Amino acid sequence: MKFIINGNKKIEGSIKNSGSKNSAVAIIPAVVLADNDVTLRNVPNIQDVKTLITILREIGYQVVFSDNVLKIKKRKKIRHHIQSDEVSKLRGSYYFMGAFLGKAKKITIKNCGGCNLGYRPINYHLDGFKKLGAKIKQYPHKIKITAKKLSGCEILLGFPSVGATINIMLACVKADGFTTIKNCAKEPEIIDVGNFLIAMGAKITGLGSDMIVVEGVKRLKGCDYTITSDRVEAGTYLILGAISNGAGITVKGCCPIYLSALIKLLKTVGCSVRVGPNEIFIKKEEALKPFHVTTAPYPDFPTDLGQMISVLATQIKGVSSIKETIFSNRFSHIGELQKMGANITIKDDTIFIQGESELKPAQLMAYDLRGAASLVLAAVLAPGTTHIENIEVLLRGYEKPVEKLSSLGLDIKLEK
Repeated sequence: MKFIINGNKKIEGSIKNSGSKNSAVAIIPAVVLADNDVTLRNVPNIQDVKTLITILREIGYQVVFSDNVLKIKKRKKIRHHIQSDEVSKLRGSYYFMGAFLGKAKKITIKNCGGCNLGYRPINYHLDGFKKLGAKIKQYPHKIKITAKKLSGCEILLGFPSVGATINIMLACVKADGFTTIKNCAKEPEIIDVGNFLIAMGAKITGLGSDMIVVEGVKRLKGCDYTITSDRVEAGTYLILGAISNGAGITVKGCCPIYLSALIKLLKTVGCSVRVGPNEIFIKKEEALKPFHVTTAPYPDFPTDLGQMISVLATQIKGVSSIKETIFSNRFSHIGELQKMGANITIKDDTIFIQGESELKPAQLMAYDLRGAASLVLAAVLAPGTTHIENIEVLLRGYEKPVEKLSSLGLDIKLEK
C-alpha cells in the first residue's frame, strides 16, 4: 500500500486524539490475567490492535471490536502455546510472556517482531522473570518460560526499559509477597497499564516514579477500563501544525502534561502554542529558531517524536541537531528526506539538519512506523505529488490518518 499526497496545501482545523497505541498493545495481552470478562474503551482502530485481536482469538478468547470498544470474553480453556504467525508482526506480542507467566506460570511463544529500530534485546525482561522464579529456554524461533512458583523479590533494571517494566509488572502481579522494581521507566503508558491492573484488583504503588512496588494478589477480576490518549499521535499533529501554513491546528482529547517536552521545544523555536485542560492549539510563526535535542526516557524528549522534528528542522534557518540515545536505527528516514532535498548529515548517533530547505516531491519508502509519519509531514511541505510506499508500517500505529489529514485540508489518498 502507499500514500499519494499532493502537498503545499493550507493545513488547519482540529482533530480528535485517538487512544494510546503503546498502552493498548500492553493492556490487551494483560487481559489474560483476568478471571472474568473485560471491556476496554478508547481502543485505537489500528493494525497492531487487530494483530493482537487475532492472537487472542487463536488462543481461545471470544473478542468483539466495534466503535473503539473491545469486549473480551473469558473462555474455559485458553492455549498458552502461542504459535500464531501474527506474533512476528508485533514486538508488543512479548507482553503475553509476562501475562501468561503471571496467570498460568507457563508460556511458549514465537519470537516477536515489529519495526527494525536496531538492537532491541529483551534480556531485562527475562532477567526479571528469572528473579521471580521462572526457568527460560530459548530456541531459534521460540521461547519457553515456566515456573513452579513465583515469589516477590527486588529487581533492579540496568536501563529504564518501558517493555521490561510492564512485562515484569504483569508477571509479578499475582506472585507471592512483594516485588520491588527499581530504576523502572516512568512513561505514561506504564501508569495506564498499572491503572488497568489496579482496576482488576492488583495492588501497585509508585506508578510514574523510578520505583514500583507490587503486592501479589490471588485473583484479578474483569473490569471496564478506558485507555488514555495517544501522546505520540498528538505530538505528530502538533509538529504538523508547526510546519504548516494556515490558521493553526487544535488537537482535542489529549493529555498536555504528557507532552511537556514537545510543547517546551515548540515554544522555544517560536511557535504559538496554547494549552487547555484537554487540548492543545499550535500555529506556525515566522523566523523559527534552530534547536538541539537529545532523546531520552520520559519525561525527557521522546524517541518516538525524534524523526518527526527532523522535518521541522528542515524548515528552520540554521543548523539543528537531534541526538538519539534509545535506538540505534532511528535514522531510516534520513535517506528519504535527502531525496526530497533536505540537507541532513549523520555523525554517530546524531543528525545535523541545515535549514531552510525547499522540499520537493519524490518517490519514497517508509521503513518503520515513526519514520513513515515523518515522511508524511515532509510530503505536506512539497509542492506536487509524493508517493510513500510500504505505508502499512504507519497504519500499525495511527488511526484513520487519511480521514484526519483530509479534514485538515491535505490532499491525500491511500492506494492498495
